[in-house]
Amino acid sequence: QVQLVESGGGLVQVGGSLTLSCADSGRDSRTYAMAWFRQGPGKEREFVATFKNAGPVAYYADSVKGRFTISKGNAKNTVHLQMSSLKPEDTAVYYCAADERPYQYYNARFYDYWGQGTQVTVSS
Repeated sequence: QVQLVESGGGLVQVGGSLTLSCADSGRDSRTYAMAWFRQGPGKEREFVATFKNAGPVAYYADSVKGRFTISKGNAKNTVHLQMSSLKPEDTAVYYCAADERPYQYYNARFYDYWGQGTQVTVSS
């Protein structure tokens, strides 16, 4: 089965940059659609970015468009999230998610596999 592990979180200042990574450490041979979600303090888990249905086109939440870039890693079921121009509002636990084919790519309810999350804190 799929076992996702995120890395790269940390503390950055406003306007700074940070890159997150997610990799599947499991032995599943299938290719999964992978996405980034985040959950800030007292907030619902929200969509950040994905390659829809593991395709070539990236989709982003309006709040991160132009600042975040999702990319595929060389290894199967590996993705990165390059974040720049970070704002305090970006402070959250960032989660990597995967599913064979999410019915709604932006909805966390349709992803079956999740990593433990990595904390990103943007200080003012």
